[in-house]
Amino acid sequence: MATIKLTADKFKQDIFNYEINEDWKYEDSVPAIIDFYADWCGPCKAVAPILEELSEEYEGKLKIYKVDTEVERELASVFGIRSIPSLLFIPMGDKQPMMQAGALPKGAFKEIISKELLG
Repeated sequence: MATIKLTADKFKQDIFNYEINEDWKYEDSVPAIIDFYADWCGPCKAVAPILEELSEEYEGKLKIYKVDTEVERELASVFGIRSIPSLLFIPMGDKQPMMQAGALPKGAFKEIISKELLG
């Protein structure tokens, strides 16, 4: 499974409807990572193949979404994205999502996935 392009409408349907709910309530059945990126961003281009590898490695256990901040300005604004890449890690249950700015190496992703998302 490849990474999934995410629009504001799909976000509200599959992840969290911020127009209706004030308190965070994740709608899906597996944890997720959302990559806020832009096509012109060098570090974003470095992270993209890592996320593709991880989406295959954790297929069925984790979803990895991509949000083009140039196209989906509403989502970028809702999450206060000021630098890219910015990565939103969404655990299951009542745990709050965690935002991380900047490109991460594959090992750091795997550590966060095992400790925070699948642990």
